[in-house]
Amino acid sequence: MSAHPAPDSDLAVAYLAGTRPVEPLLAEAARLRDEGHGRTVTYSRKVFVPVTTLCRDRCTYCTFAKPPGAGGQFLEPEDVLAIVRAGRAHGCTEALLTLGDAPEDRWAQARAFLDARGQPTTISYVRDMAALIIDETGLFPHANPGVMDEDDIAMLRPVSPSMGLMLENVSPRLMEPGMPHFDCPDKDPTLRIATIEAAGRQRVPFTSGILVGIGETRRELVDSLFALAELAARWGHLQEVIVQNFRAKADTPMRRSAEPTPEYFVRVVAAARWILGPTVNLQVPPNLTERFELYLDAGINDWGGVSPLTIDWVNPEQPWPHLDDLERRTRAAGFRLRPRLPVYPEFLDSEWIESGLLERLKEAGDDQGYVDLRRGVSR
Repeated sequence: MSAHPAPDSDLAVAYLAGTRPVEPLLAEAARLRDEGHGRTVTYSRKVFVPVTTLCRDRCTYCTFAKPPGAGGQFLEPEDVLAIVRAGRAHGCTEALLTLGDAPEDRWAQARAFLDARGQPTTISYVRDMAALIIDETGLFPHANPGVMDEDDIAMLRPVSPSMGLMLENVSPRLMEPGMPHFDCPDKDPTLRIATIEAAGRQRVPFTSGILVGIGETRRELVDSLFALAELAARWGHLQEVIVQNFRAKADTPMRRSAEPTPEYFVRVVAAARWILGPTVNLQVPPNLTERFELYLDAGINDWGGVSPLTIDWVNPEQPWPHLDDLERRTRAAGFRLRPRLPVYPEFLDSEWIESGLLERLKEAGDDQGYVDLRRGVSR
């Protein structure tokens, strides 16, 4: 039985502020992780598919979204298949479909592309690309299409066994003039929470998370973690929560903004485990910190999608660690690294997955629901 107090927002803020020693928090985070997941750390072997780099938002830290004529475009079906087939040749099981939010509402070029292909929305195009990936390659799509309503999620569910949308932060203050989400309608936290809840009603294994270092206060960060904990408890569908550190990028308005230090960020990660509890899969991207293994001491149990082939299109200046290095450093810290599907083992049942997809997923996994890379991808 732990002697550490139950999650408390004021105490969490004190931990982040450094007014309380971090050692008890780290010990509790590690204990909770071991209670829920033992000494197994997972990752998903993925290929990154930027379906479109057009977007209607104007986030001040983003280099993924680009205007037409400067790299903003849609991938054609043959381009999608070429990327995913190359991923299959490298042993990938996940096709991460990432795109800007509703670009047809801002860019005439996006509307023209969709009209020429009989597509009412970008999300309907994503649905068709996901179906194509399953039929032609056997990889499993994980769709990150941005803000969605319940009909969008229901449309994607038969072809995308898991989906995701970062909450980033629960505070509407970040949408005010001069803040990073100003003039970004899809970063409204009420809309993002509504999407997460719609995925819960549709019984979709879902990924969300927070982005740390974009101008939020410690209280706003803690409030965001408690909001995710409440969503996880209410709907049971948050299969993973990502805690992601902001990295400044050239050619963005936030290029000179301070990045969170590893010393601060490790406190945030440990607070996330404390607030979210033992069972949630807690992830930190390993390509955004040089000594990424330090987050194992803060209670994570997943490294997220790591690609042996494609760049991280959201953070293209930060290369993925080589998978051999990821395994070596994870093992040196006292953990076993295991590849997983985009759907975690505990969600591989008929409550969460359409029957046809469920059969394919189980064929691609071992008897514990992890990936046996020796068996290849099911077709």
